[in-house]
Amino acid sequence: MKNIFSFVFAGIIGGLVTLGGFQFLNTSNNIESPQVKQVNTVPLTKHTAAASLDFTLAANRTMPTVVHIKASKAPSTSSRDRGNDFGSMLEDLLGGGGFGGPKGEQKGSGSGVIISRDGYIVTNNHVVDYADELEVTLHDDRTFKAKKIGVDKRTDLAVLKIDATNLPVIKYGDSDRAKVGEWVLAVGNPFDLTSTVTAGIISAKGRDIDIIREKGAIEDFIQTDAAVNPGNSGGALVDLEGNLIGINTAIYSPGFGGTFAGYAFAIPANMVKDVASNIIEHGGPRGMLGVSVQDVDKDLASEKNLSVNSGVYIAEVVDGGAAQYAGILPNDVIVAVDGQTVKDAPALIAIVDKTKVGEILELKVNRKGRTKNIQVALKAG
Repeated sequence: MKNIFSFVFAGIIGGLVTLGGFQFLNTSNNIESPQVKQVNTVPLTKHTAAASLDFTLAANRTMPTVVHIKASKAPSTSSRDRGNDFGSMLEDLLGGGGFGGPKGEQKGSGSGVIISRDGYIVTNNHVVDYADELEVTLHDDRTFKAKKIGVDKRTDLAVLKIDATNLPVIKYGDSDRAKVGEWVLAVGNPFDLTSTVTAGIISAKGRDIDIIREKGAIEDFIQTDAAVNPGNSGGALVDLEGNLIGINTAIYSPGFGGTFAGYAFAIPANMVKDVASNIIEHGGPRGMLGVSVQDVDKDLASEKNLSVNSGVYIAEVVDGGAAQYAGILPNDVIVAVDGQTVKDAPALIAIVDKTKVGEILELKVNRKGRTKNIQVALKAG
């Protein structure tokens, strides 16, 4: 059984190392004291932790790009949806910032990151999913009403838009190149404490914590020990240059509605960039193959009499879907996409997720021991 997780964000940490020297002096009665003996010291250089560990640049670059989001739902609709949205166990787990209000009104808060000068903002879907009113407060205290442009529940991402220009914009980093042990900062609004910065390191990459309960969910979290709490959801995880490495999304908590226990999780920036771009350009529809799949292993290969021991087994083809139209059949095994080897379903999903509606993927398929190359134009899903 996997542990319970709550949505939020990152870190605590700081360090300082100082090196010094000492001097040794021998004295004795009626004897002149010798010269002080010098002991070699090790100077701090740019390669030492103390000299290079400076969070101010990243903090100053990031804080103006992180916004505070207030989400609310009117009483007329909140009572109808109670039990499967803000007041539900799912929202308690994901931690939008503490929903609840008088007379059935439901409110919550979280964070977001400005990704364009004309007002596009990326955040977590669970922060804004069921809200019918959204208010965004910038770092300079200006407040705007926000419009929901689109969401991707499979990755728990959403894009908002405010009517503003010449906004400060965060710079995307390359999350694929981020390394375990690298220093990172989390910037957000935990417990409505605006523009809060915490520090930590990347603890792990590629975490699948089974928290997004959507069909075809994509989890590839960056784990960090930077302190995050409810209200940090949707905020920025950045490197020491202030480049976006991830969107803070979840924390480990030993109970419901818990607080930070040393383990936080962020959606990688490369995924965020692809998803946000697709939402902005297409309003949210995702490219879909139109198949049900299973990972191929030795047991499945034996059961289905397959000639390969890895890949993605096509259990079912959706009527009218892209795969059926292209000629993909049940019992086919996808072993590569566009020349890239595919060993399991998450690898296939990650590739498809980066492909826009109408774009073509070339699938290498093993069919009863023979290999076929099939081109598939993705349809909206």
